[in-house]
Amino acid sequence: MKKIGNTLWGIVLIALGLIIGLNALGLTNINIFFTGWWTLFIIVPSLIEFIRSNNKMWSFIWLVIGVVLLLCAQNILSFSVIGKLIFPFILVMIGINIIFKDTFQKKIADKIKTLNSNKGNFEEYCATFGEQKADLSGQEFKGANLDAIFGSVTLDLSKAIIKQDQVVNANAIFGGVEIRVPTGVNIKVKATPIFGGVDNKIRTEYNESLPTIYINGTAIFGGVEIK
Repeated sequence: MKKIGNTLWGIVLIALGLIIGLNALGLTNINIFFTGWWTLFIIVPSLIEFIRSNNKMWSFIWLVIGVVLLLCAQNILSFSVIGKLIFPFILVMIGINIIFKDTFQKKIADKIKTLNSNKGNFEEYCATFGEQKADLSGQEFKGANLDAIFGSVTLDLSKAIIKQDQVVNANAIFGGVEIRVPTGVNIKVKATPIFGGVDNKIRTEYNESLPTIYINGTAIFGGVEIK
């Protein structure tokens, strides 16, 4: 997915460079500063993220917002009417994501469901109005449930032993969860962000010979970070 994102950004920059160059040579007269051109700073990144991301809800919302703002700037739509509809639109999109999230990521959801059938062996870490840190260096990891409610939980798996596929169920409600993962594993994320964010900073190519850590992240006015 990272390669796709880099390719798309490369295409955008090449196209922009060609337009500016051709305009400078007098071969074309393409006005890149059209009315509402600033909305491209919303539309282009949102479109790229929508193509490359596993969780597409928020990138789709921002893409729609960017397109709507462009239409408003072009006087095709009214700013006053759209301003009243943006918040209801976001609520509707969140509701759709909650209802159909397992459909959008069915393969990952099914695997997480299977791994969660072994919850009896999971480590449990919960921080409410506080902080909890867990370092599993040298230990075999067999799954975990993390809950940060107005607090923070840090799970350090960077030196843990991962023998087979495992799952981390991470819930951040007005709080934060940080998961540090080791090298030599695949990372797959199923995210449910509701006025929050699930940020996967690990970008590696999938290797079927390696075990996979599945992150089942829910962020409600909070954040889950994988690094």
